[in-house]
Amino acid sequence: MRTHGARLLLRAGLLTLLALGATFLLDPYRNYQLATATGVFVAVAGLTLLVGLTGQLSLGHAVLMAAGGYGYALTATRVESAIEGTPVADGLGGWLLPLLVGVAGALAAAGLLGLLLGLAAARLRGPYLAGLTLALVIALPSVASTVPGLAGEQGVRAPFVPVPDALAALIATEQWHAWLAILVAACAVTPLVALRAGRACLRMRAVHDDETAARLAGVDPGRVKAGAFVLSSLAAGLGGAVLAIVTQQVSPGAYGLGFSLLLVVAVVVGGLGSLGGAALGAVLVTLLPWVVDQATTALPADLGHRLQGNLEIALFGVVVIVVTVLRPGGLAGLFPGREHAPEQVPST
Repeated sequence: MRTHGARLLLRAGLLTLLALGATFLLDPYRNYQLATATGVFVAVAGLTLLVGLTGQLSLGHAVLMAAGGYGYALTATRVESAIEGTPVADGLGGWLLPLLVGVAGALAAAGLLGLLLGLAAARLRGPYLAGLTLALVIALPSVASTVPGLAGEQGVRAPFVPVPDALAALIATEQWHAWLAILVAACAVTPLVALRAGRACLRMRAVHDDETAARLAGVDPGRVKAGAFVLSSLAAGLGGAVLAIVTQQVSPGAYGLGFSLLLVVAVVVGGLGSLGGAALGAVLVTLLPWVVDQATTALPADLGHRLQGNLEIALFGVVVIVVTVLRPGGLAGLFPGREHAPEQVPST
């Protein structure tokens, strides 16, 4: 067990260093896209395990990302204001303390909402859970307009995280934010990889396959489903925190129904339960809208205006159909050595 844990940490460290090094090959805008895709990847990684291992379909994970984004922005802003003008605000503490406390706030906000949804998920299944989470996405603008401090559709500001003085001459702001996104992703996804290789994964699959049989084997389906939802919510909250760091803004319009469905598209296209597939799906849903936008701007003005928005939806639909028909296991099946979840049911 210790050897496996050491191997996992070593592999995570090497992949993180490789990703950090790759940012030197990208221009500032590409690093901005990388940071955005990384934030989406963190959320999709939690969602793909939730859907793939426990069979709980959530159509409202964008709300959990929004909770993480708001938690980060409000907490970090409060800390930034509290330390302004004090010795702590000078040097490293001026941005590091708000950043760390903000991430903790993102985890707390998303985790609390995920716990409430997880308790409901323990009693709901199939379309009922999907309907509940979908209703939350639809209600998000109204909630943001009603709850004091969320500033309605305008949203709230997230503190700017500057490049440390020691790195200011070496990297640009966008690359620094990509570094932060990669580090947060490493801290979020590594535990999920460990979960896939452990007994928790066996319990989730047992509940997914047959709740009655799992209960006879000593597994509590309600506890497993609620726990899986909380873990997935924490990942979504960290993804929302990353997007808040990158954009310095959190608003309900950025986490609407369309974005929430894109997260599900990323899961389906990448491959249910596959973390590698989650990365591919996150890159796809981040880059494809940009590609479509570039293509429509090259068209005549009237045609480009008519296709704006509609072409993107149509292309995503085509991608989902093609991948589902040709690769039912998702894009992760294109690569050998893809992770496989254990099949046996745990005993007490």
